[in-house]
Amino acid sequence: MAAALSSSLYISPKKPSCPQQSQSTNLSTKPTSIKTTLHSHPLFSVADQAVTLQMKEKILCLELMGIDSGKALSLNPFLRSASLDSIESVLHFLQSRGIYPNDLPRILGMCPTILTSDIRTELNPVFMFLSNDLNVPENSFRRVIKKCPRLLISSVEDQLKPALFYLQRLGFDDLEALAYQDPILLVSSVEHTLIPKLRFLESIGYSRSEAIGMILRCPALFTFSIENNFKPKLDYFMSGIKGKLETLKEFPQYFAFSLEKRIKPRHIESMERGLELPLSLMLKSTDEEFEQLLTQPSSVANV
Repeated sequence: MAAALSSSLYISPKKPSCPQQSQSTNLSTKPTSIKTTLHSHPLFSVADQAVTLQMKEKILCLELMGIDSGKALSLNPFLRSASLDSIESVLHFLQSRGIYPNDLPRILGMCPTILTSDIRTELNPVFMFLSNDLNVPENSFRRVIKKCPRLLISSVEDQLKPALFYLQRLGFDDLEALAYQDPILLVSSVEHTLIPKLRFLESIGYSRSEAIGMILRCPALFTFSIENNFKPKLDYFMSGIKGKLETLKEFPQYFAFSLEKRIKPRHIESMERGLELPLSLMLKSTDEEFEQLLTQPSSVANV
């Protein structure tokens, strides 16, 4: 196995407890084959004898990288028939694009499909998209992929480019912000996720331009569930807080706060103290600042 791959195999925090464990750490510096490395590991000899040799190798490879092999094989059945050489090629490719070995457990744990992706037709086009369409320099690929590993399992032509086109039409002109802060929007379905969220905001009384303005001010609105976020929080805002839609237009970040842990408790406590705090002030202030607002009502007028 190439040195880069053997290094990635021994970054896992889930190290097996065995007397020979300390010896395995030296393998990362030896340019041995992947099979030789795995076969020499203590866990290999105690694995279920009913498991095929190739499957033993893959299970141990995944576990040594800190990836739950059972979950990975369940989410990506193609791993069962994939060769170790092909897996090694994918790992080498990712590291050649700036992904660190210690990034792999999280990235591959979230998206094990990456391990059986075609480098030429699936993975490389994503990095080309980051470079050509989002102007991400090569030394920043890692930052974007760490933020949203799902980019690597998204089709450039069927998902990433259509999403970027739609977002730019709405007014998302800051490519840097899209790449580094909100790349999850690029892997969201235009038809099933983005458009329905926009239409929901229009359905509650906002014009299209007002709804778009809210989303541009708070892009996270595109990531919230209509049933589990928008509706219950809107219901409490209208019936509990008795607020006006104009307030949410100016402060759409309201939907980003927890209803049970932030919105309700602070609103109830404010009402019990006889205070009507501005919505943004009530929710954005720290616990210490909020307590000060409650104990020193006069300070509200100075904010």
